[in-house]
Amino acid sequence: MKIAIVADVLGEENNGTVVACMNLIRYLESRGHELHIVCPDESKRGLKGYYIIPKYSFGIFNKYMNKNGVAPAKADYDIIREALTGCEVCHILLPFSAGKVARIVCEQLGIPFTAGFHAQAENISAHMRMSHFGLLNRKIYKVFYKRLYKYCDGIHYPTEFIKDTFEHVVGKTNSYVISNGVNARFIKKSVSKPKELEDKYVILFTGRYAKEKTHKVLINAVSKSKYSDRIQLIFAGCGPLEKKLKKMSNKKLKNKAIMNFFSRDEIVDVINYSDLYVHPAEVEIEAISCLEAIKCGLVPVIANSKKCATKAFALDNRCLFKNKNAKDLKNKIEYWIEHEEEKKLMEEKYLDFTLQFDQEKCMEKMEEMLIEVSKLNKRPIMYKKNKKRLKEVK
Repeated sequence: MKIAIVADVLGEENNGTVVACMNLIRYLESRGHELHIVCPDESKRGLKGYYIIPKYSFGIFNKYMNKNGVAPAKADYDIIREALTGCEVCHILLPFSAGKVARIVCEQLGIPFTAGFHAQAENISAHMRMSHFGLLNRKIYKVFYKRLYKYCDGIHYPTEFIKDTFEHVVGKTNSYVISNGVNARFIKKSVSKPKELEDKYVILFTGRYAKEKTHKVLINAVSKSKYSDRIQLIFAGCGPLEKKLKKMSNKKLKNKAIMNFFSRDEIVDVINYSDLYVHPAEVEIEAISCLEAIKCGLVPVIANSKKCATKAFALDNRCLFKNKNAKDLKNKIEYWIEHEEEKKLMEEKYLDFTLQFDQEKCMEKMEEMLIEVSKLNKRPIMYKKNKKRLKEVK
């Protein structure tokens, strides 16, 4: 089957959207499908099946956007139409510039299309320091709906949480709830700690250095712990708040946090020599990084945030802490430090729990969704007779 993938954000696999997209691309290629991939990743230029479009320029904010790993594409109608021509189905990753134009081209050519839901409203409003403004977040969801999701033949939601959140604002949608899944490389194995960490209790958090990930709550919790001299934090990731978090870590912690972006193979080892995984993020659609950790046998402690799907991974209240409450997080960390035997029992429960997130099975469901939608017989929309909607292309 000839499938188009349209990704407003693609590049280094340093955020969940890019990882999910590349996993889908690799799986569909392994199944023998012919892919036409539209993206702004210059490193893919010249590769078979890739159609490169430019990135938006944000002027003085370009450096910030690049650090955040979310510099989006600027749609090029001609390139997108070239890529989609002849395709049997199209999957759009995000409701931004390229996704919107891809939707219009699909309508012009009569191509059935699906869209993934990989961006929460709070991911946008957080950049404006307004993530707690419910009215603004609802408005963002309505804009997403109007630009893309209203017209979809199927919407891929990674979790029931984000499906319910979006449908609460816009109403019932054509939904497919499918986890992005965890790669088979994430397994429990014996890995020795680096020599400099042999006497430390290692706590890991994997996530972009961004406001909504709430690293500071974890730093404050560790700084107040009676075990602060033993605890070593590792923040695996990158992002615009790197300098700020380093400064806070150096000031408050007895052992300054290790901050580094690890390759996919390196992070497997880091997870396996860590002692505990903490996920303090306030905003999250699925948090594959948390699933990767527990698939390697780590017990998680997760923020009980109303805006975070990750809390669904907590098997009991010992794995949850009150959102943004450093004192409660400190207590949960100390509990697991002091109850090693109980932690070992919980590790086994988590290994069983993660079987449902096998990436191969999740990607099979994504393929089934695309095949099902591709069978729809859609008539092209004649935009020349609809001036209002033709303006969207321009």
